[in-house]
Amino acid sequence: MAFQLSDGTPIPLDAPFSIGTTNYPANWLRLSTAEEKTAAGIVTVADPTVYDYRFYEDNGNPKEIDDKNTVDSVTGELVKKADGTQHITYGLKTNFKKEEKSIAASLLGKYDWYVTRKSEKGTAIPTEIQTYRDAVRTACTTREAEIDACSDVAALVTLYGATYDKDGNLEKFNMTQYPDDPNATL
Repeated sequence: MAFQLSDGTPIPLDAPFSIGTTNYPANWLRLSTAEEKTAAGIVTVADPTVYDYRFYEDNGNPKEIDDKNTVDSVTGELVKKADGTQHITYGLKTNFKKEEKSIAASLLGKYDWYVTRKSEKGTAIPTEIQTYRDAVRTACTTREAEIDACSDVAALVTLYGATYDKDGNLEKFNMTQYPDDPNATL
């Protein structure tokens, strides 16, 4: 909730302010009644809408979901790379899938030494580690397919969200989750 004078001048919350010759302490807006604010000429205004930067521009317009050819904003011509190939502006789907690959690589990287050891020494990879690594790859592939299945930004927002019960407690994430690390301690 934001406050301003009737002429549109904003009044900062939790900061001292003055109206005419009257000075108000930093906590006055929180402690005063609606009637006291009105008598002082203060009106309540809605907070500006904040959009999730992952999916929307600052003005609330959805970001491009699919890749598209980059076009010069001045000439309207297609932008080419130095090698002559078309420059592509990646959409949300491509960017999110790249992020999933990075997450999976990070999760797998922790146990890459087992693979190296097996290759160099022939020592078997523990079953729980191999199972975990396979599950990470499967989860990544599934998550990428879930991203690809989204036809618009609203579907992506839902996919990256969660389901809550009537009391606001998390029931489940909407997207497939990565497996729990077998060596994680809580």
